Amino acid sequence: MASVCRVGSTVGRSLAKYRSPILLSQRSQASVSYAQSLAGAPETRLTALDNGLRVASEETGHATCTVGLWIGAGSRYESEKNNGAGFFLEHMAFKGTKKHPQTALEQEVESMGAHLSAYTSREHTAYYMKTLAKDLPKAVELLSEVVQHCSLSEADVEQQRTVVLRELEEVEGNLQEVCLDLLHATAFQGTPLSQSVLGPSSNARTLSRQDLVEYLSSHYKAPRMVLSAAGGVNHEELVGLAKTHFSGVPFEYEGDAIPVLSPCRFTGSEIRMRDDDMPLAHVAIAVEGASVTSPDIVPLMVANSIIGSYDVTCGGGKNMSSRLAAMAAEENFCQSFQAFHSSYSDTGLMGIYFVTDMHHIEDMMHWSQNTWMNMCTTVTESDVARGKKALKASLVGQLNGTTPICDDIGRHVLNYGRRVPLAEWDARINAVTPKVLRDVCSKYIYDKCPAVAAVGPVEQLPDYNRTRASMYWLRF
Repeated sequence: MASVCRVGSTVGRSLAKYRSPILLSQRSQASVSYAQSLAGAPETRLTALDNGLRVASEETGHATCTVGLWIGAGSRYESEKNNGAGFFLEHMAFKGTKKHPQTALEQEVESMGAHLSAYTSREHTAYYMKTLAKDLPKAVELLSEVVQHCSLSEADVEQQRTVVLRELEEVEGNLQEVCLDLLHATAFQGTPLSQSVLGPSSNARTLSRQDLVEYLSSHYKAPRMVLSAAGGVNHEELVGLAKTHFSGVPFEYEGDAIPVLSPCRFTGSEIRMRDDDMPLAHVAIAVEGASVTSPDIVPLMVANSIIGSYDVTCGGGKNMSSRLAAMAAEENFCQSFQAFHSSYSDTGLMGIYFVTDMHHIEDMMHWSQNTWMNMCTTVTESDVARGKKALKASLVGQLNGTTPICDDIGRHVLNYGRRVPLAEWDARINAVTPKVLRDVCSKYIYDKCPAVAAVGPVEQLPDYNRTRASMYWLRF
């Protein structure tokens, strides 16, 4: 069914956390091996326009395609005063353009049978459309209208203000979002990365049309944009469409005032929101992780793959490959947990998030930190081999359509200046040995100050000094 919608912060960030490659054109052939899929990966072509906007595409021969604009702008580029402006603009995007009022825009998308969406994260903003390959020219034209000529009338701004405030209330009920936002707030306190994507409700009430216009003019610049496409797309045709519709995107800043990201320091600390009326506690513990371009990111991804994830609905029980998951299932330590690694341009957060009842918080904290210590000291060859296989399967399997591939291309070009091919990820994963894993984990985890965020009935959460003392082992 055709639709126009926004992918809010939750789904957007889950899409944005995908870190790599790519299901390939052979994916419909059940007999294709992993080695064949490496060798047969479609090429990602990249072209830069005169104004600095980059055009990247992967042609897979599908009858459908996804095309979108990925922009290097997000809540990290905002100040305390305008925090939430990017999220507000995301809401405004589909309220109509100067050429297409809201009703006309929706009718255009519906008539194509397309799906128009957007999301905002801490460092990226994306507007994208999934449609039939033959409708690519119209899709690029509509995306150009949405991004360059969004109708920012005072009436629309006031109407969307109510919608944004309502969504802020809804997000308060998503305790995973709340917990991870609190984790960023304490881990990166005093820096722009501490700000949430949605911004505070006080800003949602006061942001003006002028604030939104200033945000657009400051950050929506051609060198920070990537027009990405995947599916049944022809690269030369896409470049031609980009020249037609995006050549007018400015590349100069007023007074050459190019925004420079200030370094975001990590602070070992904790934040608690105790509410004993809540049935379950949501807890996250993290250390400073690797940046998106760091060579250490692959060993850390393998480590997280070894730690794994668990949900009480999983059927593996004590036979699950992850030791922490098997213990959680057998001893009923938690409802769920997941290892995560959020990477940014110059830093990251590597941690474990879990949901448990008030009586097992201490157990989960102890065994989570114990698992980290094992990564630093006693991880085995079989652990690493299992983690590498699971990571490879995840990288190939998670991008099983044109939209995830398109998202991957857009973020890679923004982060690396190119699309990192599947074969390169495979080689980097194969290069991880138990010694490399122990060394890298020791560098980031061992005897480091963690950041802790906890929401709910968290009386049993250990004192921070005790948590800090569990970040090393006394070894003789």
